[in-house]
Amino acid sequence: MKVSVTTRSGREFIKGGLELDDSATVDDLQEAIYKRTKKYYPSRQRLTIPLQPGSKEKPTVLQYKKSLKEYSDGNNNQLTVVFKDLGPQVSYRTLFFCEYLGPLVIYPIFYYLPVYRYFGYGGERTIHPVQTYALYYWCFHYFKRIMETFFVHRFSHATSPLSNVFRNCAYYWTFGAYIAYYVNHPLYTPVNDLQMKIGFGFGLVCQVANFYCHILLRNLRSPSGSRGYQIPSGFLFNIVTCANYTTEIYQWLGFNIATQTVAGYIFMVVAAAIMTNWALAKHRRLKRLFDGKEGRPKYPRRWVILPPFL
Repeated sequence: MKVSVTTRSGREFIKGGLELDDSATVDDLQEAIYKRTKKYYPSRQRLTIPLQPGSKEKPTVLQYKKSLKEYSDGNNNQLTVVFKDLGPQVSYRTLFFCEYLGPLVIYPIFYYLPVYRYFGYGGERTIHPVQTYALYYWCFHYFKRIMETFFVHRFSHATSPLSNVFRNCAYYWTFGAYIAYYVNHPLYTPVNDLQMKIGFGFGLVCQVANFYCHILLRNLRSPSGSRGYQIPSGFLFNIVTCANYTTEIYQWLGFNIATQTVAGYIFMVVAAAIMTNWALAKHRRLKRLFDGKEGRPKYPRRWVILPPFL
């Protein structure tokens, strides 16, 4: 099979094209491109089928395990693909580890070290029980996330753009320092004992529920990291599409009930807005994929992320 590789402008990207076996897959094509260019490794490549001039449709992205014949449109001897450089990539495990390690390290600095002297507070500091429990809760949360990254999550995409490391780290590390500064502040006023217990107790239940949601999502995907979608079910997934986001939001609500800082609530609202946007996109995608047509199952009626009775 002769494969012509062009850029989005129509310019020939690989001179003379590539000759591949008739049984070649998209993986084989990406490896062949990498061998010829010595720069664009497979996870950095995005290959699509060219669109007709003036078309407003989205281009078809070549799926990495499929045979090239599936995209040849009846011409098994010739195929043209459009190449796009996605830029430097990092694995999702690297991305998540970097963004979660920051808060895990930064928060204890404000608890254990005399950093407030540099902000003009030189007096004796009294550490309240809620500040100690907040430290344990915070560190448990981010340690749990790191462990899930390496031992639970199965990723549909192998890599993420390198730029996301800087963006995500800026988000998590900045909010981590922002919240730690106020919760551990020498002038911090703790909530009453009952409110603290209710907040942390509720939050821990949500953390366990969140872990269970991640186990259910893991079981939907094969160990090879299949990119196919399935309808999540079981536990809270029978009520909401993104139960993992639901429990994530509520576990931060529990933390904020117990610690009660403006910084904490700002973080929760921003995180909830981001996760709601992701949940809406996933909900629409699942409804589109599982529409009940041509033998496909129909996606059941569910709330997107926050049912009104929870």
